[in-house]
Amino acid sequence: MSILGFEFEGGRTEEQVHDLVRAYEGRSGGYFDTEALEDLATYYFEANKLEQALDVVDEQIERQPYSSDAWMRRGVLLNHLERHESALMAYQKALAINPVDPETIVYRGTTFDTLGQEDNAVASYHEALSLDPLHFDAHFQIGASLQRSDRLEEAVEKFEFCVQLKPKNPEVYYELGYCYDRLGNARRSIANYEKHIDLEPYSQDAWYNMGIGLLKLERFEEAVNCYDMALAIKEDFASAYYNRGNALAGLRRLEEALKDYHKVLECKGADAATFCNMALAYEELGKPEIAVRYFRLAVAEDPAFSEAWYGLGCCYDALDRFKEAITYYDRAVELNKDCCEFWYAKAECEYSAGAIAAALASYRGALRIDRDNHIAWLDYAEILYEFGKCFDALNAYRRALALDPSCAAGHMRMAKVLLALGRPDEGVASFKTAFLLDPATEDEFRVSYPNLYRNRGLRRKLGYD
Repeated sequence: MSILGFEFEGGRTEEQVHDLVRAYEGRSGGYFDTEALEDLATYYFEANKLEQALDVVDEQIERQPYSSDAWMRRGVLLNHLERHESALMAYQKALAINPVDPETIVYRGTTFDTLGQEDNAVASYHEALSLDPLHFDAHFQIGASLQRSDRLEEAVEKFEFCVQLKPKNPEVYYELGYCYDRLGNARRSIANYEKHIDLEPYSQDAWYNMGIGLLKLERFEEAVNCYDMALAIKEDFASAYYNRGNALAGLRRLEEALKDYHKVLECKGADAATFCNMALAYEELGKPEIAVRYFRLAVAEDPAFSEAWYGLGCCYDALDRFKEAITYYDRAVELNKDCCEFWYAKAECEYSAGAIAAALASYRGALRIDRDNHIAWLDYAEILYEFGKCFDALNAYRRALALDPSCAAGHMRMAKVLLALGRPDEGVASFKTAFLLDPATEDEFRVSYPNLYRNRGLRRKLGYD
């Protein structure tokens, strides 16, 4: 919110203000009129010399004890000094003198907000609007309160109204950008951050947040440009290095991404998420041994980091060290039982290790989470068939094909199960459906199922003889 009550048009130049400050600080009983004291208070406030500003305001109050503006400014300063109860007393003094001043009422509301008294805060903002229905700061603070309460659609409506009141206010666009991002509307979020940046081009946080929206849309090059700007403004912006690294990784510029991740570690020290992303980059570069080192650093930093345990499993899986991989997949699943990807990888690894019963259990774990994953149903069905559970395999294939009837491979595999169950006519129909959907499956049939291909009765039914 704007610093109401501390923006004066006293007519002094910057040099004159500095002369005034020197005279005030070196005075020996000199007199300073009201306008001079207001300029002095504004100078100290903007220089973040709040105690000096408070001394000046107290001098104003001593001279003009019935000045509601001076009491309001005292409240503002006390609030910034985190002396919130004293700030409320100052606002009450101001309102006792001028009970219909909306600025003071809004400021009182912000102090209530700081104290966690949200109901009193919102009541103050509405009281201010009863006096001035178009009071920008009152509407803005109500929007901020709605945002904090996760009533994001209502907050957006309020902030959009604020735009109508003050279309050149940068903070409104910033808050709209944040709300739209939380609502999953990355495009509108980006559009509002762009408007904020048009008004505040050196806002590193806006550049950073716009980069996040672009990352979500996989517009990686533009995201990199945003993070470049954020880092040009704030050189030690660790989160910007981290997300620029992610954007560079999205562009497959992995060596550059690793440099950014190293910068994150320089700025903030050991960080599990950064170690994990470095490991992923090395994994993509075909260096699983180095990836393992960084995944281990990640879990050492955060033993509950399931993604890092999963990464360790993937690395050892790629190295054909299945027993160790399964151990790490087990840890990932233990930490996050609702991640289908973890269960699926574990199932595939267990199958590669020859642990068929365990693989079936893991596929069931994956399908419990994602019942509509037709690939998982196909793989599950294939293992059931290999394990001799043909009826269960048939049901799994049917479930997969209900999800994706155009899957030629699914029809061909189901045909194999139907033949094994002694249902040749249905099996032939499934083969024909597969060949119709994808003629290449006929070649696969000849290569993968040579015994069936040589079967005269089946060949005749398929029209080969």
